[in-house]
Amino acid sequence: MKPKSLCADDIEVIKQYSDMVYRMAYSLLKDRYDAEDIHQEVFMNYLKRRPRFESDEHAKAWFLRVTINACKNVLKTAWRKRVVSLGETDLDRLEVSEEGAGEALDDIAAMVKRLPQKYRIVIHLFYYEELSVLEIAEILHAKPSTVRTQLTRARAKLKEFMED
Repeated sequence: MKPKSLCADDIEVIKQYSDMVYRMAYSLLKDRYDAEDIHQEVFMNYLKRRPRFESDEHAKAWFLRVTINACKNVLKTAWRKRVVSLGETDLDRLEVSEEGAGEALDDIAAMVKRLPQKYRIVIHLFYYEELSVLEIAEILHAKPSTVRTQLTRARAKLKEFMED
């Protein structure tokens, strides 16, 4: 079976959603290499299926949902459960503190990484992807009230982290 070649539309879609997919994967997995793997997997999935999108919002929701599902699959593997991540080590904190100019933003990003996965997802979608509560609820197949509660709890946890 001969692989399909990339057309200009595919290249545009990949360029448009590439950063968003990588940021979402990195936010969930807290590992650059795993995020790169997910990034590649999502776009290979896109190229294999070639879905038809009704709008930009539909495409964005599709890429976010596929990214979240791929990340969840990685997180529930036996390997991931048995291996200790080096993501929250003193070395990471040292790299963050050496930045200087963007130190406050790096500290906030480090705090977001410490949140449980369900809170990281809603924080990322709300603040980084600038989606509304209704759009997030649609993507996550949850009620808007659940998303609002998760955002409130995530903000409270971030406040606790800041006070420490």
